[in-house]
Amino acid sequence: MIAGAGPVARSGARAGVRPGNGDPEEPPLYAPEWLRLREDADAEARSPEPLGTLRAWPSGLPGTAGRTVVHDLGCGTGSMGRWVAPRLDGAQHWILYDRDPRLLRHAAASSPRRAADGSPVTVDTRRGDIARLTAHTLAGATLVTASALLDVLTREEVEALADACAGAGCPALLTLTVAGRVEPDPADPLDAEIAEAFNAHQRRTGLLGPDATAVAREAFTERGATVRLYPSPWRLGPGRTALTEQWLRGWVGAAVEQRPELRDRAERYLRSRLAACAAGTLRVTVHHTDLLALPRPTGGPACGPA
Repeated sequence: MIAGAGPVARSGARAGVRPGNGDPEEPPLYAPEWLRLREDADAEARSPEPLGTLRAWPSGLPGTAGRTVVHDLGCGTGSMGRWVAPRLDGAQHWILYDRDPRLLRHAAASSPRRAADGSPVTVDTRRGDIARLTAHTLAGATLVTASALLDVLTREEVEALADACAGAGCPALLTLTVAGRVEPDPADPLDAEIAEAFNAHQRRTGLLGPDATAVAREAFTERGATVRLYPSPWRLGPGRTALTEQWLRGWVGAAVEQRPELRDRAERYLRSRLAACAAGTLRVTVHHTDLLALPRPTGGPACGPA
């Protein structure tokens, strides 16, 4: 396989909220270096519109004991908290979930300590399995968040997540789900084949990959939520050479793993793309989608049009 970046676990491994076997030396599902490399691109890509909606839903985020309680699933290095917490007013308590205790320690240590209005932000950490996430687990939650999570879940896991959020009556903000569309500029005749093979690789072993947003929208809607979708594209180019290079290696490498017959052409393609990246002549739009699910208020209608 062509050397890649991003997820470092075997193909078909599950998301970061699934616990390991407790071995402190167990390798993380996502390399911390990759998570740090992509954080600025993630922050720029996420749509700010859902936060405005949440501030007004139904009259501002309802707090527990005077504070907002956020459950962040598959937190990695904590980038979602670093993006959201300083953009919301009021005291906040974040509960961070990940399978890797090292990532949890990093996320907790680097979490913001102040909200947008200067109110305190506190943090707790948990190792948990999304397959066992329930409304009881989320009791008292104000908001559930996740970033780059839905596409590495199965349909059953997404439905369990929707069940838990519906049972707890809390909104969910699930960002940066792969959309299955990549637009390199300049174009190359092999772009479409690489993209098709990569998308097939994302769906291996029952994972949803680029189908995740549609499945999640259906699951939350069936449970009475109003679902809104927002584009959140990565825009890679000369200003993000290191990220572009590592993304290219991972994208092409996964495609070759899925379709080994592409290897020779893919290696030539990768060399050409890496040269263009180094020269500052390559730009790539990697499409993602942010999803906001707003539960139906108790005893009332849904929160508005989808």
